[in-house]
Amino acid sequence: MSKTSKKAAAVSRKARVEEMRRADRARERRNRVITITLSTVIVAGLAGFGVYALNKADEKDEQQAAAAKKPVRGEQTWDAKKLGRDHVQAAVDYPMNPPVGGDHNQAWMTCDGTVYTKAIGKENAVHSLEHGAVWVTYNDKAADADIKALGDKVSKTPYTLMSPVDDQSGTIMLSAWGYQLTVDKASDPRVEQFLTKYVQGSQTPEPGAACTNGLTQ
Repeated sequence: MSKTSKKAAAVSRKARVEEMRRADRARERRNRVITITLSTVIVAGLAGFGVYALNKADEKDEQQAAAAKKPVRGEQTWDAKKLGRDHVQAAVDYPMNPPVGGDHNQAWMTCDGTVYTKAIGKENAVHSLEHGAVWVTYNDKAADADIKALGDKVSKTPYTLMSPVDDQSGTIMLSAWGYQLTVDKASDPRVEQFLTKYVQGSQTPEPGAACTNGLTQ
């Protein structure tokens, strides 16, 4: 091969190498652009989701706060200031049945989502109400399915207890300190509303007091 031909071949190889390098550089630039674009989209998406999640959380908090201020339809109320809170040993003649507050025994009923199948001491249950529990009661008019549904709900809800009260006027009644609701069915949406509002609610005379290690029968 002549010198001229060798020189031409060298120039051609150099041109091909340079073209390959340019192609590599262009590909790297495209990859960087794609990577940056995807990262930006992902970050923006995460940021957007974060803002959405925060807004939803704030909205839920606002709804719960509003629900806490709104009375449960049909509930009865008593002036908490007129409900005694002394510890007594004797039986108490309460003006309502089941009682929603008043003087009570120094021992509370365990109310950590506790379902009692037999009647319990009202003076002990009132002490549980003082600790912020909701007491769910029923008489012999309650359907077996409703009793089971209520028991399932109570057993999953700390600061609640459930027991039969044969001589109560309503089929199903929910009592908190100073508040009471009567319903006919466990499926009544007000049951959940009452629990949400009054389990450790603002009416609690002794918020945070124990619902465990009390009487169990």
